[in-house]
Amino acid sequence: MKVKHASALELTKTLVKEDSTWIQLHSKIENRTIDIGDDRDVFIPIQALDTIEEQTDDMNQTSYTPLLIAASKGIVEIVDNMIEVYPQGIEHTSSNEQNILHVAISHRKKEIFQRMKKMKTIMTYRLASRIDKKGYTILHHVADTKNYDGGHQPGPAFQLQEELKWFKRVQNIIPSHYVMHRDIEEHMTADELFKKTHSDLLEKAQKWIKETSQSCSAVAVLIATVVFAAAYTVPGGNDNTGHPVFLHSPFFLFFTIMDVLSLASSLTSVVMFLSILSSPFEYENFRISLPRKLTLGFTLLFFSVTTTMLSFAATILLIIHFKKTTWTTTVIYTAAFLPVSVFALMQFPLYKAFSSTLRGLNKKILKTVLPQKFTPRYLLTTIERKACMPFPRKKQ
Repeated sequence: MKVKHASALELTKTLVKEDSTWIQLHSKIENRTIDIGDDRDVFIPIQALDTIEEQTDDMNQTSYTPLLIAASKGIVEIVDNMIEVYPQGIEHTSSNEQNILHVAISHRKKEIFQRMKKMKTIMTYRLASRIDKKGYTILHHVADTKNYDGGHQPGPAFQLQEELKWFKRVQNIIPSHYVMHRDIEEHMTADELFKKTHSDLLEKAQKWIKETSQSCSAVAVLIATVVFAAAYTVPGGNDNTGHPVFLHSPFFLFFTIMDVLSLASSLTSVVMFLSILSSPFEYENFRISLPRKLTLGFTLLFFSVTTTMLSFAATILLIIHFKKTTWTTTVIYTAAFLPVSVFALMQFPLYKAFSSTLRGLNKKILKTVLPQKFTPRYLLTTIERKACMPFPRKKQ
């Protein structure tokens, strides 16, 4: 695969040098000529010119030039090579007057979008302020689901969150007054078009998150009931004074800690799931609030399952009085971690969806705990600025 990738890159570099599709073709019907971009005019009969124009229109309606095709597919290497060889080609537009930023945003290609965003401010502004023939801004292309394939998130709620974040990210680079711009066909703003095209996804997300919260809360209540009962029926029973028989055993301490953690985490997860069920299910809630609550609730539920199985293992070890050399150790540990492992593997796609929410939550916590790390240097006092400076290195 590495050899194929390297060969494809070499072929790309060769083909890019020979490519001229980015050049704008301007027909001059009155003079029966076509400007091919290199200061030469080619004479063509009027019948042939009409045929060429019809074929060109048909081709442009169904496909893009190689640069726009690469942007629509997210092939970063081709885009980088073409822009490096022909920098002026970045402003090339299709027959619908869509530039590379329109195409990348419409097809949800974040890598291409980030590269265009990192360019010079003037170039990014020019690309972002372009409006195509349908009256679509780049924000309208986020709302348009024609090229949307469903994303890579496992549930409708996280798919809607991904779309809302994409809408917000694109909105940050367009001129502020473009938010009120209406397209030509439906006379809608980008926000109105987004709500119209994503209404089905919103209904699916509402149903999915309700059912998930109800199911998870039922499991969390069941775990809380089990560990609460286990706290009053300690392993080994009590002696004549009412104290646990294995009170001074390290495994009993481990059992107690795991039981308390399991009870606390399961009840907290129940609270999180109930808060989800009582929340409004609007578009704005699916961007941050609801996915964050679901992430916390599901993480606490998984933690409660883990601590419950660990407390079960500690109970078995206390009862059988095993020795370190016996085979029972391996069997007990395997039995304890098997349900947790299966649960984690089955829910791995959902955990992957939680990763972005967890990163945002961790960043917010660190911003609260360590505000100096996330505060711009020009807002810090002199003392704070010196405290943030690294230690000077000693000269060799």
